[in-house]
Amino acid sequence: MNLIHVSYHDILTFLWNHAPSKFPWHFADAYDSLDPVGNITIKWDVKKWTEDGYEATVSLYNYQQYRHIQAPGWKLGWAWAGKEMIWTMAGAQTTEQGDCSNFKVEPPPHCCRTDPEVVDFLPGAPYSQQTPNCCKGGVLSSWGQDPANAIATFDVRVGRAGTTNSSVQVPANFTLKAPGPGYTCGPAKEVDPTKFIVGDGRRTTQALKTWNVTCTYSQFVAGRSPTCCVALSSFYNSTIVDCNTCSCGCQDNNTNPVSCVKPNSPYLASVVPGDSTNIPAPLVKCSSHMCPIRVQWHVKANYKDYWRVKITATNLNYLMNYSHWNLVAQHPNFNNLTTIFSFRYKDLNPYGTINDTGMMWGIKYYNDLLMTAEHNGNVQSELLFRKDPDTFTFLKGWAFPRRVYFNGENCVMPPPDAYPWLPNASHRLSASLTIPFITVWTALAFLLVHA
Repeated sequence: MNLIHVSYHDILTFLWNHAPSKFPWHFADAYDSLDPVGNITIKWDVKKWTEDGYEATVSLYNYQQYRHIQAPGWKLGWAWAGKEMIWTMAGAQTTEQGDCSNFKVEPPPHCCRTDPEVVDFLPGAPYSQQTPNCCKGGVLSSWGQDPANAIATFDVRVGRAGTTNSSVQVPANFTLKAPGPGYTCGPAKEVDPTKFIVGDGRRTTQALKTWNVTCTYSQFVAGRSPTCCVALSSFYNSTIVDCNTCSCGCQDNNTNPVSCVKPNSPYLASVVPGDSTNIPAPLVKCSSHMCPIRVQWHVKANYKDYWRVKITATNLNYLMNYSHWNLVAQHPNFNNLTTIFSFRYKDLNPYGTINDTGMMWGIKYYNDLLMTAEHNGNVQSELLFRKDPDTFTFLKGWAFPRRVYFNGENCVMPPPDAYPWLPNASHRLSASLTIPFITVWTALAFLLVHA
């Protein structure tokens, strides 16, 4: 069967990969055709001069539509331009103090390293140390899913002798871990000073200086294997097209015996801790595909004016609950989605006029937490689409998604020639009908000969 899925996004992606210099975006390896302008922006606002330096507010804005930062959270690093140090911090803390032996003061500086690394406070930090949008354990929601929780801020008092408005320099070599690699940060650029609303909301103040740093994500830079795969099935074909073999890795018991565990293995209890959250390294249920997440798209029913899809995400990871998860699927019929059950939904229109991508996530306190494999974790929903007579068809795999993302990671799709066949368009069906026909004909011939 010849299946060709070519969309506008696919054409853009192909052109981008083969001629990136023709496009205006800065980071070629981080371009995502479903979220072309998604990034995390770091804003460095100098708000007050001090005798030996300045006070600044540092903010992280996650402008990515569907990629968020899970626990154990973000880590932000940089290199000082000169001999700066951090006197005090609020809303966050550095992971190391460094050598502050040259400072004969009490209390000593918060951090004397030339390359500090900052982490968010955990929830419940002392009120005196809190700032707006802090203390979430480094968890940062995506802008499309929860913009109110897509921002993190902290305050820092920087010390450096002789610092003035003209001599202050923003740090360089910003790094962002979430919590592992994947983000590449560009140089700091001075922009118009940020304005802050204060008091009763009728007055604004202004930063003395503001710099922006833009960080973009690339699955290639992250350097890890795929984390999810897609299985396909339909009501008109009994075959379930499972995830590709070795989609996320292959079983290798000789070199890595604990990369997967069978559900009935006595070894399971010894490797799964009581608190199974915030552990990034997966331990998955043994399978041919070895993926922590399996997404199944099932074409469930066909009505006169509508058709129905069931989508299920299954957690095969024994060591991680996925909180605030989200799914993104691309299909041309999303422009006629009429009802979605059990999930929140948002249209993603990265190019304005093309509505073929939808973002789904769980309902708070109901199914926004995808439990571990130990608890048979899965979430599922059904989508009801209205048919467009000019485009709707079950032929050539049209009813299946073009691509699927889970938590911002591109899932491995089955090869097009493996998609479930529509019976009246399949040579396999012809063969299956021919065999019983030959069988019946042979039996009749046998009876006639021996009559």
